[in-house]
Amino acid sequence: MKPQNWAGNLTYRAARWHAPETTEQLQGIVSRCQKLKVLGSRHSFNDIADTTEDMLTLENFDQIVALDHEHNTVTVEANIRYGTLCQWLHHQGYALHNLASLPHISVAGACATATHGSGVGNGNLSTAVSAMEIVTANGKIRTVSRECNGEQFDGMVVGLGGLGVVTKLTLDIQPAFAMRQYVYENLPLSEMETHFEGILGYAYSVSLFTDWQTEQINQVWIKERIMGGNFSELEPIFFGAPLAERPLHPLISLPAANCTEQMGVPGAWHERLPHFRMEFTPSNGEELQSEYFVPRRHALAAIRAVSELREQLAPHLFISEIRTIAADTLWISPCYGQDSVAIHFTWKPNGQAVEALLPRIEAQLAPFGARPHWGKLFAMNAAELQSLYPKLPDFQRLLRAFDPIGKFHNAYLERYILGSSS
Repeated sequence: MKPQNWAGNLTYRAARWHAPETTEQLQGIVSRCQKLKVLGSRHSFNDIADTTEDMLTLENFDQIVALDHEHNTVTVEANIRYGTLCQWLHHQGYALHNLASLPHISVAGACATATHGSGVGNGNLSTAVSAMEIVTANGKIRTVSRECNGEQFDGMVVGLGGLGVVTKLTLDIQPAFAMRQYVYENLPLSEMETHFEGILGYAYSVSLFTDWQTEQINQVWIKERIMGGNFSELEPIFFGAPLAERPLHPLISLPAANCTEQMGVPGAWHERLPHFRMEFTPSNGEELQSEYFVPRRHALAAIRAVSELREQLAPHLFISEIRTIAADTLWISPCYGQDSVAIHFTWKPNGQAVEALLPRIEAQLAPFGARPHWGKLFAMNAAELQSLYPKLPDFQRLLRAFDPIGKFHNAYLERYILGSSS
């Protein structure tokens, strides 16, 4: 049986699989193959990493390479999981600026698709990348960096797997810090209308969970950075929402045991920024996911537009999450040039129903220039998608410069990125 992605909605079609143990072996494989794609932790929900020819897994490239105290960076191999890296970094007295909901994902895969955490002042995970080592189509190693490659580096970080095999990444780090997390329930939507910026900007990271079925946000997850070891008592009411009396899972029917600690208990940054604990599997993977990024200035209107579909969403949705991400300069990042709000959908595993719903959601969000997450399910056609990225022609030229023979191209890249000539 051929391998599948984490969600089980995609069976990889590769004819041949490779799992090199050294960079030299990897270079040889790249040199010999006509067409090649790379898999990380398999958390994408579409065919962004699929191929009908050779597939390379980086399961043996999961080590920490170097910690640079002078420049405040850490260099890691591509397939290290964030959870593993963060535990080690914390013991060294350092932290990353942000983390995604799951600590189980690989660093290279998350950065290549502009995966993100939350916070009005926090860029997505790829904004921490300051250098990369890439094995290019000819099997040679090329090192690129923010310092040496200037603006062009902004086109390389979110590379969608099209530049080559990223084997190492260097990430910016900062001194370790403490946080606490707490949850409020049933935030009135009327409060969102009048206090939107105050709610989402209340703390270092804020997430809103909703099923769209009432005039309330089901849960507000607040991740607060503790400065100097000082913190106040938790407010019993947050913009009309009462403080939760027990730890909660985003899906209220599920136990909170696999979620990171709540109730305002102080802890390390890496034990509060993700929603789920590294030592637990957050779910069985029996779900599908979509996500759309809209400019923050349009967020309220976009939320209202989605809420008009509540009856259509209800039978197929587990939960939605709404988060903020700061603007960045990365050419193909959904947050390129705009402070953004991401509207995330966690679907029940009914692919046909989700496929039918996505065009309706996208039609509601179209007036706001919504950009889909590269690694999740969307229905948008190539022309519409490409129109959302002003640096796309530059990115097309960059891909062709790195890989003139198209060794790392696949159906996904041809469809969405390279289908229109620059």
